[in-house]
Amino acid sequence: MREEEAVEELKKGAKKITEDDLKKVLDKESEIEEKISSNNKLKKFLNDIKLFFSLIRDYVNGNYREIPWYSIAAIVAALLYVLSPIDLIPDFVPLVGYVDDAFVVAACLKMVQADLDDYRAWKKNR
Repeated sequence: MREEEAVEELKKGAKKITEDDLKKVLDKESEIEEKISSNNKLKKFLNDIKLFFSLIRDYVNGNYREIPWYSIAAIVAALLYVLSPIDLIPDFVPLVGYVDDAFVVAACLKMVQADLDDYRAWKKNR
């Protein structure tokens, strides 16, 4: 998978995200974090994933709304992509099964970096 493919997959997924998907992904938080922490290709994203969940929770609870919907949708799409065992490269494929997941998370981080920086600053000042 190339970076461009990861971005396209992320954009395609983000367009389909609904408010219900935010709650769905929050319900799967421990499952997603377990998948991330148990895989060497994904483990480096664990702190970012935790920040994603914190941001989604604050968004859903109405505590933080200073972020465009598209950024929230991209984050949720990335998390749902990681959760899905059947994606561009199925997770059960030895050695490369999580490469696409890592590319999608990295693309999401790059796409929403400024919004994450704003959120971190907001959290720090609370």
